[in-house]
Amino acid sequence: MTRTITPDRPAAAPEAPPPDRGLRRRLRHRAAAPSYAWLTAAGLTLFAVVELALVPGSAITAFGVVVCTASLALRAAWPAVGFLTVGAALLSFATDGNMAYATIAGSLIGCYTLGRHRVQHPAILVLAGSLAALTVNLVHIDRWARDGSPGLPALQGTDRFSLGLYAETLVLTVMILGAVSTGDAVRAREETRHTRAAAQSRLLEMERRQAAEAERAAIARELHDMIAHSVSVIAVRAESATYTTPDLSPPARDAFQEIAGTARSSMAELRRLLGVLRTGDDTSRAPLTAPQPSLAGLDDLLGQHRAVGGAAELRISGERVPLPASWELSAYRIVQEALTNTRRHAPGAHSVVELHYGPRLLTVRVSDDGPGPDPSGFTGRAGHGLVGMAERASLLGGALTTGRGPGGGFLVEAELPW
Repeated sequence: MTRTITPDRPAAAPEAPPPDRGLRRRLRHRAAAPSYAWLTAAGLTLFAVVELALVPGSAITAFGVVVCTASLALRAAWPAVGFLTVGAALLSFATDGNMAYATIAGSLIGCYTLGRHRVQHPAILVLAGSLAALTVNLVHIDRWARDGSPGLPALQGTDRFSLGLYAETLVLTVMILGAVSTGDAVRAREETRHTRAAAQSRLLEMERRQAAEAERAAIARELHDMIAHSVSVIAVRAESATYTTPDLSPPARDAFQEIAGTARSSMAELRRLLGVLRTGDDTSRAPLTAPQPSLAGLDDLLGQHRAVGGAAELRISGERVPLPASWELSAYRIVQEALTNTRRHAPGAHSVVELHYGPRLLTVRVSDDGPGPDPSGFTGRAGHGLVGMAERASLLGGALTTGRGPGGGFLVEAELPW
């Protein structure tokens, strides 16, 4: 029966982000693109060429202006190029005495880049920029003393130490401080956002892990309530029957003991499974349990099969080599499930378990001389057992074949490469 679940109400559409936040996000994304640095550098360089054509300067000035704007193209790959950008801007200013608009924009972007990528500590960057500004200011003061300057009186004697002459240093220092501080603030905000995102991701992962652990614990409790009690009752009743029934025959007594032993083994395996479910992947908290079964325990498995009335033999061919634990466990479980199916669907049939060790391939074959699958195509053995065996083989990159054997009966064959 197919069950369709209809929601009570349609899911609400996600709210669109505010327009201003969306615009800021798009601008931030475009500014982070590698092409953004090249585009801004090309635009400023073109503006600088036009400005130099309108207001010609010396060759050194033109060189400084072009280097200041063109070097911005490399700031995304090499943030330290900001030193060259600012240095070229101060060189053109020191030579000409008038700072071009292109160099103002270029030097501010260069200072911002140095602070944004923290090429050096912001205090060091501001101190270095202030010393460079003071040097340019001293060059200008020396030029004013030699050549004079419109609007300024002739400099004589102690006039060189007048505070008014060092206004350039103050203005340039404020500009450098503002650009570097802005870049460092943006860097700090980005780091805070990344840290917050990483913390939120860790919190979500922890919540998912806790939810999975709670689900595993619930499954473990359900399995314990449904299975553990019944299996323990089977073990106790089977073992007590050998003592409470005085006229019990020796074969029947042995059969009851075998049933009790199988039930206790099932309880031990169930406890191991429940322990794994409760502890998850944390092996440090897992209880001490018996090792996983392997192909070395096939003799005991076949002994249990014979004890309940089945006939089985083991054949091993090829050079036996130790296999990884997953391969040993899967091969053991395939044989165990195949023998269980034989007891269920062909009681009393003779089973042959064959292991063939080939080059990088283990072939597990379990056959019996029972009635085999129905000619109509129904095997009579379809269920979770065959599906589980196929899944085990598939997980190891192998394949499982089931059906009628060459001589009749039922055949289970698994190829497990390693």
